[in-house]
Amino acid sequence: MPERSAGSTVPRRQLGRYLRDLRMQARLTVRTAARELEWSEAKMWRIETGQTSLRSHDAETMCKVYGAPSDITEALMGLAKETKAKGWWHSYGDVVPEGFDVYIGLEGAASSLATYESDLVPGLLQTEEYTRATIRALADEDDEEVERRVRLRIERQTLLTRPTAPPQFSLVLSEAALRRPTGGAAVMRKQCEYLVAASGWANVMIRVMPFSVGSHYGLVTGPFVVLRFPVTGDGAETEPPTVYADGFTGSLYLDKPSEVQAYDRAFREIWEAALDEQASRRLMREVAESYGQD
Repeated sequence: MPERSAGSTVPRRQLGRYLRDLRMQARLTVRTAARELEWSEAKMWRIETGQTSLRSHDAETMCKVYGAPSDITEALMGLAKETKAKGWWHSYGDVVPEGFDVYIGLEGAASSLATYESDLVPGLLQTEEYTRATIRALADEDDEEVERRVRLRIERQTLLTRPTAPPQFSLVLSEAALRRPTGGAAVMRKQCEYLVAASGWANVMIRVMPFSVGSHYGLVTGPFVVLRFPVTGDGAETEPPTVYADGFTGSLYLDKPSEVQAYDRAFREIWEAALDEQASRRLMREVAESYGQD
């Protein structure tokens, strides 16, 4: 039986994805790579599909066979150590170097994302101006670094409009995120108008949680995303659903069935408490108009 960690499967799954991508970039088949590593093809499959934990030494050996650069090798060795952890609250910088974002890997593989956001428009639906204003407000960085981060976030957004199997994106957005004048009135007007337009896309559903609702589940949960992944032809999940919540010092990943069920239930309650899509679109238009003309 493959070795399994008692905690989150997220680091194993991500490590497997990165190693598979490196193997493919090296133009090696599973059989050829297994022969080079003196492993069975079955072991290769278990690693690449996140079915087993991995020693950092083995991750290093794979990276050498695949010709990976030193910074990627170091990152994957750190990630391999996390595959044996009982749980996973990881602080970005001490395991994964900047630009090697674990959540983005999950997001790109997901078939659906159910998101609740209380204070900011989520990155996948931000305008460039809103992104820039947010990064400047939350990070003390020079102009070059700010622009690099803006470009990275805007590139991420192609996920929702990609021609092949874009994910279903269901968003409940607090009215507070619309009313908070991030970047000023002109930026917010454009941002609200963009949300109205995005709400008309076939794979995007947006609901607004108005101030008038008062108490609701989102006040307890805080912002979160439930990610689900493609299913096989017989309906089996290719990966377990995962809950992601971004914290001040790190990012929380949950994939135990009981945890996912709790967040599924919370999202359903939040979704039902919010305005429906048509009323939400009207409110977003009204808020856009309240910011005045450019």
